[in-house]
Amino acid sequence: MNTITQRIHLSDRLLIVDDEDDILEILRFNLESEGYEVDTATSGEEAIEKLTPEHRLILLDVMMDGMSGYHVAEQLRSNNILTPIIFLTAKNTENDMLTGFSVGADDYIAKPFSVKEVIARVKAIVRRNYETFPAEKEKLNIISFKGLVLNTITKVLEIDGKVVVLTKKEFEILHILMNDPERIFTRDEILEMVWKNETYVLERTVDVHITRLRKKLGIYGTYISNRAGYGYYFDNKN
Repeated sequence: MNTITQRIHLSDRLLIVDDEDDILEILRFNLESEGYEVDTATSGEEAIEKLTPEHRLILLDVMMDGMSGYHVAEQLRSNNILTPIIFLTAKNTENDMLTGFSVGADDYIAKPFSVKEVIARVKAIVRRNYETFPAEKEKLNIISFKGLVLNTITKVLEIDGKVVVLTKKEFEILHILMNDPERIFTRDEILEMVWKNETYVLERTVDVHITRLRKKLGIYGTYISNRAGYGYYFDNKN
């Protein structure tokens, strides 16, 4: 199934590594509720296998059977993998913290932890990572689906790698629909969001612009769907 990739907010991918299932589920649930995509691993060995360049951060337990969190971090850093790491551990002495930072940790949270604190630390490090790497920061402004790539800063639409010129109204309509796929927008809602306070604009105006937009999208025009009696939506499950 093809889904829209949205990087406007915090839709980044995280890897949580802990050998306690209840901790994994608590963290997964709460971080997904914040808009993150979450993968999990129950051992250091599994974490190394699952880690990809798409992961923006690793929440890594120190004390696990087999490879410890420290050894995982050492191996990643020795291979020049710079994905930020937050250690989760019951070992919270000064020496433990110094060991964690010496092997490449970006932060250190002692167990038992506050979920709110974990979320705050994760957000801070992900945000800092984007500020450090401007190219990654720009991705926050991209919405993509299959061959459609919408840049909300430059106001440019690319279809299969080629720039397609849209009018301001057409771009705004596509942005609204792609930014919230599957949500049905009534004509009145689209008029209010796109035409704002302009007077003497009829509902039929929305239909005309949608027709033109579908034509410019070519084969992707079918993803703009209409629910009779309700309105328009972007069907990313089509």
